[in-house]
Formats: sequence, structure tokens, C-alpha cells
Amino acid sequence: MLQRIQMVDLHGQYMKIKAEVDAAIAEVIDSSAFINGPAVGRFTSALAQYAGAAYVIPCGNGTDALQISLMALGLRPGDEVIVPAFTYVASAEVIALLGLVPVMVDVDRDTFNTDIRFIEKALTPRTRAIIPVHLFGQSCDMAPIMEFAQAHGLYVIEDNAQSLGAVYRFRDGSCRHTGTIGHIGCTSFFPSKNLGCYGDGGAVFTDDPELAGRIRMTANHGQQVKYHHDVVGCNSRLDTIQAAVLEVKLRHLGEYCQARQEAAARYREMLGDVDGIELPAESAYSTHVYHQFTLKVADGRRDALKEHLASCGIPSMIYYPLPLHRQKAYLKPDLSLPVSEYLASGVLSLPMHTELDSGMQERIAGAVKEFFRK
Repeated sequence: MLQRIQMVDLHGQYMKIKAEVDAAIAEVIDSSAFINGPAVGRFTSALAQYAGAAYVIPCGNGTDALQISLMALGLRPGDEVIVPAFTYVASAEVIALLGLVPVMVDVDRDTFNTDIRFIEKALTPRTRAIIPVHLFGQSCDMAPIMEFAQAHGLYVIEDNAQSLGAVYRFRDGSCRHTGTIGHIGCTSFFPSKNLGCYGDGGAVFTDDPELAGRIRMTANHGQQVKYHHDVVGCNSRLDTIQAAVLEVKLRHLGEYCQARQEAAARYREMLGDVDGIELPAESAYSTHVYHQFTLKVADGRRDALKEHLASCGIPSMIYYPLPLHRQKAYLKPDLSLPVSEYLASGVLSLPMHTELDSGMQERIAGAVKEFFRK
């Protein structure tokens, strides 16, 4: 019997580390330290060391990480924040929730990421921050963005929800993990992420001690001393069970990234000669940890390909069917962002996870080839 193909196989991954995870969860339950237990501190320290960040502040999820970061910067209603239109809604959602103005910009056709060409055109006297999103597993070109931000006195908050583990290479050859280059970096530990927990979780990274203090205070009801609230804050924390799971999984993150890279290489070998699709580009300045393996499907055939794969028992996903400036909540009818609009009409993500094997990928590739032979 053929094994069922999934977009993400969390159970298969869990079974390989079951003993470690079960022991870690049992330790938390036995201690009953469900909030701010020892595993939270151990995990955040290990994550800071892994990423090369001075400070890691855990929180409830990736959306909270973005919102807390913006709150900690002290921005005022009406201030503008530049954000790509081709991304998950959370990147713009938090801007709007705080009374700030999301200024949406286009992205590069090959990398799916925004870059300085689009950002510099969006600058106005009201611009206060930039949120570059490292989409699908690789970094934006951060050096020009940071130079531009410094020249104009802007904050940079990296949305690193999809690219934890990727490494950016500067022109001088030095390297840094995504999420540790801007003033603040944010990530998500949603279960399907490269480093995912078994519920919700997120974290904020910074090298600035003053910012770290404000972020930590904001996430804790605006207090540094219990029951003394200095600013308006929120309640967002990583619970101890999730931290314990993440502490285990962080030890395996290198092999998880490698497994995704190997799966991507197999896809390239199997699908490289198929007319009608473009495989994802790998930029020269970033490693790619393949949170998604996203095709561009030509000639308006994306939806038909998706239906064909489904008929073969193969899942696929469209990330994202509408760019943000075409969403009802953020509609900008006069704004034209042609690359974002083009990508939304043609992208299709194939199954990508750590448990994907060559046999599964041969079935997936075979179904793709069958479609284009019709």
C-alpha cells in the first residue's frame, strides 16, 4: 500500500524524537511549572546561542512577536510601516491593529522577497519602519535595506517566521542568521514551521539591551515590577510545555534544514526539465531552508495543476492567492503591484517536510509531468 503523501508530516517527525519529547513534557508536568518554568529559560538561551542573538524574548506566537515589537518602538498612529504585499496577512495585520499605516510594496519575481528597489520608492516623511519578510525559507537582501534604514532613521523588523535557520551572507563574506540583522527579528513556532512546537509559540530577537527591556516589558502587561505598569502592554508568553518541546527540537534543527534542502535538490533533479513550471530560485546571498517548495506555473494553469494533483492523492497549497493590497481588509484599488499580482495567480507549493522521501517525490513529480503531457 502506498504511503499517504502529506503537505507536512508532523507525526512522522515526532515518532523519531518521541522518547526525547515525551520525557521533556513529562518533566514539566511532574514539576507543575507550566508558566515560566526552567525549560523556557533553557530554550531561549539555546536559541540565542544558535542564532547569534544577544537577547531572545519568547512570546505566544509569531503575530504577537510582530505586534509586541512595533509596540516597543513607540510608534504613533498614522506612522507608516513598509511591508511586502506578497506575504501572510499577519505582517500587515499588526501594523493596522496599532493604528499605523501599512505601506505595501512589490517583491522580486525570482526570490518572492521584497528588496531595496521597491522599498526606496515607498519612503515618505511618515515612514518609520520596514518589515522585510524572509519568505519560504531564504533571506531578503538585507545589507542594502539596513543601509537605507540607517540613512533615513528607520527601524527594521525582520519577519523571520518562515526562514529560521537560513543564513545571510554580506558582501564582505561575513554571515548572520536571518532574524538577527535588523533592529528586531521575529519568528513563529507554529507546528508546521521548520522549528515548530506542538501548539502556538513565537520569539523576538534583538542585540539592543534597551529594546530587549521594552519588548520584555510590553509582553508582560507593560510591567517590569509586578503590579507596577509603566506602559500599555499585552499578555504574551511561551508556556513551559511548548518550550520543552522546542528545546528538544532545536537540537535537531540542523538536520531538519538539511532534510528539506535534500528534498529540494531531489525535486530539482526530477522536475528540472518540465516545461510549464519554474522552480524556486536560490539567491547568492542566502542559504535556503525550504519552508516551502514553491513553483511558478505558466499560462494560467496553476489551478488545473492543483486539481490534477488532488485527483492523484497529492496535496498542494497556494501561498498566497491574493496579495495584501487586493484583500478586502486592506484594499488599495488604485495600487498596482504587478509582480505580487502575477505570483498570486501562478504559485503552487508542493509537499515539503523533513519526512519526505524519494519515493513520495517520484510520485509527486510523476503526477506533475503527467499533467504537462496532456
